[in-house]
Amino acid sequence: MPSTSSPKAIAAALTDYWSPRVVGEVDDSYIKVAKVFGELCWHSHDDEDELFLILEGHLRIELEHAAPVELDEGEMFVVPKGTRHNPVAEQECLLMLIERKSTLHTGDVVTERTRSLAEQLGNG
Repeated sequence: MPSTSSPKAIAAALTDYWSPRVVGEVDDSYIKVAKVFGELCWHSHDDEDELFLILEGHLRIELEHAAPVELDEGEMFVVPKGTRHNPVAEQECLLMLIERKSTLHTGDVVTERTRSLAEQLGNG
């Protein structure tokens, strides 16, 4: 029998901000959770869309060449592939991400917050 999990509880238990954890997979996509605070970095994913679903709190996704997107608990937004964006949380926020397995954490840039896939899978 498959096991169940609570993405919100897993995200709440994380100790590092901006360090996503893979909690499941569907076909060629990973389901990840994260606890975030502050801002990540401006980046893009040239070949992959990225879905943000807010589990608790509020997140602003700044977009290059467009107005920022403001998300509250229960709301979601898909950042289209190739779109430069910068997630910002003025207060602690829990979120779920759905993205293809090929998606790099901070896309086309590497910062001190960038996490490898091994780290996101809990192996690093």
